[in-house]
Amino acid sequence: MMYIVEWGVQEAIVVDVMVTRTQKIFVPVRSRAVCKIVVADNKIKVVAIDASLKVVHESAVQFDKDLPEFRTESGVHIHDDQLTITSPTIMWVKALDLLLTRMKESGFNFSAVVALSGAGQQHGSIFWKDGSEKVLDNLQSDCPLQVQLKNCFSIPDSPIWMDSSTTEQCQNLEMMMGGPQQLTDITGSRAYERFTGNQIAKIFQTRPADYERTERISLVSSFGASLFRGAYVPIDISDGSGMNLMDIRTHQWCQQALDACAPNLDKKLGHLVPSYHNAGSIASYFVDRYGFSPECNVITFTGDNPASMAGMRLQKGDVAVSLGTSDTLFLWLEMPQPALEGHIFANPVDASAYMALLCFKNGSLTRERIRNLMADGSWDVFSHCLETTYPGNDGNIGIFFDVQEITPSAVGIHRWNANGESVSSFTPGAEIRAVIEGQFLAKRLHAENLGYHIGSDSRVLATGGASCNKSILQVLSDIFNAPVYILDTTNSACLGSAYRAKHVSKGCEGGDKVAFSEIVKSAPAYQLAASPRLEAHKIYTKMLERYKELELQIV
Repeated sequence: MMYIVEWGVQEAIVVDVMVTRTQKIFVPVRSRAVCKIVVADNKIKVVAIDASLKVVHESAVQFDKDLPEFRTESGVHIHDDQLTITSPTIMWVKALDLLLTRMKESGFNFSAVVALSGAGQQHGSIFWKDGSEKVLDNLQSDCPLQVQLKNCFSIPDSPIWMDSSTTEQCQNLEMMMGGPQQLTDITGSRAYERFTGNQIAKIFQTRPADYERTERISLVSSFGASLFRGAYVPIDISDGSGMNLMDIRTHQWCQQALDACAPNLDKKLGHLVPSYHNAGSIASYFVDRYGFSPECNVITFTGDNPASMAGMRLQKGDVAVSLGTSDTLFLWLEMPQPALEGHIFANPVDASAYMALLCFKNGSLTRERIRNLMADGSWDVFSHCLETTYPGNDGNIGIFFDVQEITPSAVGIHRWNANGESVSSFTPGAEIRAVIEGQFLAKRLHAENLGYHIGSDSRVLATGGASCNKSILQVLSDIFNAPVYILDTTNSACLGSAYRAKHVSKGCEGGDKVAFSEIVKSAPAYQLAASPRLEAHKIYTKMLERYKELELQIV
């Protein structure tokens, strides 16, 4: 049995990625049933599933509705400058107690839980005040968590992933590190406003006294684990990759980056641990108050993006493509090539590998606009046009950036004919094929820029609204020269944390480390949606070089 807990905030575009950020906590238990506590968006939610991942219990706490005293909107506070966005730290604490209380009242059997792991929204930070670990170590079961911890935070409002108020700190970090590419080479990403190192630098510069009286800085993931452990739990290397502070190759803090952000930062952050680290047994508070087994172990939590990668069950050579309002790529990498666009993190299920994340703003809304203009608003007509035009589009290429794109940084609608001449329009069929080919060529180009290589065993795992369109997926398969499988990623981060919890639990029980692929092989099978056509792939490989040159022209 497993728990998965998530503390979440609303979906929004921030700098370079649109995703729903969540905090999750997962727990394998002795029985064959599995429970996952999931917090999505403005709520903390629990979903119990059995060994076959079938849901057997659900309940939730909504921040705005169930905890109105915090006066949040979608779980957050937007400050007067419209750039500073935070969440009340103690709200998350109270939500957890309320959720567990409701579970207890419903008769849920907490005593079956034997291990606990999870994930949290990346980039959020919690500032523990001096003396707080002593409070954690002495939690009393007859008093709610929020009452005992209400004075434990030197910064009571946690900066979260939506915050974009640290441009000055980002510029300083890149300068101190020798430029954006040097920072990227070391930490996997150039400086981003929401990344934790830059948020810490702002706190140090604007609230030095509060920074000085901070004894530990947690990520949302390690914060959740610390609550259950009753002691500070270290940051794991995968979530730690999203801070602009960790050397992605050594899995250690980069001292130069730490010094550029704030003094004595290594002591306040603590040491890094692998994502499969066992932090120890659960705090007696949860044993006495809710009936957890005292033998229940807390496994290090990770970030929501790494957990999603685990939930998608990526393997070596795989790429997961989410085709939504923004299109997002998750990549399994062996030898990364850090670039100024995209992010590279430590892999959450294989410490010797990496994962990469790329986001493209111009996703489904751009496809829908072309559908409305060129196919009378009909996906059937849109698909028919794809099926009756040819790979390569007779030499026509289009780049459709309706809004400022992230990868690459450019905007505007651009079309070229077979002679390389800029044109103002295509025929409806050519326009439809151009938008799909252009979007997927861009994905392959920038995936390869980060070190992705198509192999004989590569797969494309597709999810999101457009993944139900077989004609669109055929183009995706041909461009990547890999079979495309459809996958339901509802609660993918939650499932990923559940898989991770089971992975570590099984490894501990068996003595020898069990491969992650062994744990997930019994999960529901993917559905094959498209297979690559060799001749079409040859056309697209040549086309990719031309697309690369044209994209460089507009950046």
